[in-house]
Amino acid sequence: MTGSEESQAFRLAYVPGATPAKWVRIWNERLPDIPLNLLAVPAAEASDVLRAGGADAGLVRLPVDRTFFSAIPLYTETTVVVVPKDHVITAADEVTVEDLADEVLLHPLDDVFDWDRPPGEPAFERPATTEDAVELVAAGVGLLVVPQSLARLHHRKDLTYRPLLDGPESSVALAWPEEATTDLVEDFIGIVRGRTVNSSRGRKTATGETKAKADDTTGARRKPAAARTTGKSTGKSAGRNPRAGSDVSKGAKRRKPRRRA
Repeated sequence: MTGSEESQAFRLAYVPGATPAKWVRIWNERLPDIPLNLLAVPAAEASDVLRAGGADAGLVRLPVDRTFFSAIPLYTETTVVVVPKDHVITAADEVTVEDLADEVLLHPLDDVFDWDRPPGEPAFERPATTEDAVELVAAGVGLLVVPQSLARLHHRKDLTYRPLLDGPESSVALAWPEEATTDLVEDFIGIVRGRTVNSSRGRKTATGETKAKADDTTGARRKPAAARTTGKSTGKSAGRNPRAGSDVSKGAKRRKPRRRA
């Protein structure tokens, strides 16, 4: 038995921008006796937390090491460029990488995109975090390319964003150590995949078996009644004319009654 099963709690790590609220709500409805503990972790540290056993599963950004982790891709985010509200880019509904060629693009150290450097002109130095980079955008130092969820997470009234059509993309996945696929992990997989209560794996299988046994028992109680019904001797069930006698052969002719003299 694993540590999570012994403590009867499920630990879910999640990276900035990931939103586990809907799945947590379903978990609490289905498994009210098993707490789901959330652990916020930086995107770059999520894999290390899972490897060390700090969480049972995590909402992480791809890619992950598939030789160690199992992963279920959930969605790919829209990429946006964060700009001041009075920037010329706000005149367009969407932009391309080419539109950023003459702009200073900030490249935070916790950048989630798999690229060496953003397009455009590099900033004098790399900010430590995405949050720091957003502050620099507000100060007019440069622009920032991020997944839309991070733009919303660090929203400021003096900033806005526009979709970047041909920019890099970031996908979010549910990941867990393959060798640590517990019943609790299977329960959460079922919730993420939209399985109903009856179709979920793990502990829900026992519920399904109980239901099947109940159905068998119900069928056993109904069987004698069915036997009594089929056992009735009626003309219709025997395939004979109910007005005919039981000793009348199939091909015999009925005689007309004689008239009295």
